[in-house]
Amino acid sequence: MKVSAYSAASAGAPLKPTTIERRDLRPHDILIDIKFSGVCHTDIHQAREEWGQAIFPMVPGHEIAGVVTEIGSAVTKFTVGDHAGVGCFVDSCRECENCTAGVEQYCQGHVSFTYNGREADQETPTYGGYSTAIVVDENYGLKIPAGLGLDVAAPLMCAGITLYSPLHNWGAGPGMRVGIVGLGGLGHMGVKIAHAMGAEVTLISHSPHKEADALRLGADHFLLSSQKEAMKAARYSFDLIINTVSANLNLDRYLSLLTLDGTMVMVGLPLDALSVRTFSLTGARRSLAGSNIGGIQETQEMLDFCAGHGFGSDVEVIDAKDIDTAWERVVNSDVKYRFVIDTSTI
Repeated sequence: MKVSAYSAASAGAPLKPTTIERRDLRPHDILIDIKFSGVCHTDIHQAREEWGQAIFPMVPGHEIAGVVTEIGSAVTKFTVGDHAGVGCFVDSCRECENCTAGVEQYCQGHVSFTYNGREADQETPTYGGYSTAIVVDENYGLKIPAGLGLDVAAPLMCAGITLYSPLHNWGAGPGMRVGIVGLGGLGHMGVKIAHAMGAEVTLISHSPHKEADALRLGADHFLLSSQKEAMKAARYSFDLIINTVSANLNLDRYLSLLTLDGTMVMVGLPLDALSVRTFSLTGARRSLAGSNIGGIQETQEMLDFCAGHGFGSDVEVIDAKDIDTAWERVVNSDVKYRFVIDTSTI
């Protein structure tokens, strides 16, 4: 079937309206009429080929929310009319130890990313959510709970799960002191989720104007990282720090904030390599770790958690014609806190 979309023809090219093909439904496929598609900074990195290995033409978008309009003959997970979402991948090998353990995001075989990837045949390119419809295997679709608006749910497919997964896996909850570095699309979800989990939350930022929003979103405290004395006074204050920024931070300064056996988890993706002094780790048996989205089961758990606590992402809905402008604003950190495309404008 042919559907309308926005695509980049080459690295750095402006996005233009186009038409793409979606496959006919297989027995386990569902057809989702996309209503909203979130704008992730990853979309910009990929379309500008800043990470290499880009496939053009490219239709970005892996924060997809819409309505199921058709189902395959063997589908059991969805019915027509369900609200459904698609995250960062649409298939995996299904056989490796990670896939069978429910952490498909770490598949050791072949992962089919939602865009700028290849289908299971490792030849057919994938196209993402900057489009009006998508066909996906039901096993890689997500149910959006009632009461969670599709616009605020779309960014949860990436930004939400990117923060929920490390907070969940490192046991954020009552009695744990959690620091979130950066208050952007990822960081604002980290503050919301960590607060809802019952942790004591501190937003760590170099921008003093972020304090009011951090407290509004659920932070208990605000730490200004550009203030040396405040950072010094905060040493040994955190059990867990989630670093959401893509800038080349001095990791040693942030590691010094961790208490004995504390962990800093990296979820931001700087373009350049980072360095760390070994003494920053050995001095208090600290750990430096990384985390990458979540599996299908954990992502569904995150959606249910957010719906149960009555929140989604803070979004600014835009028309498709404004995507390029929105991208520049993302690069300049000028959004509170996630752009979402109204796909009816495609």
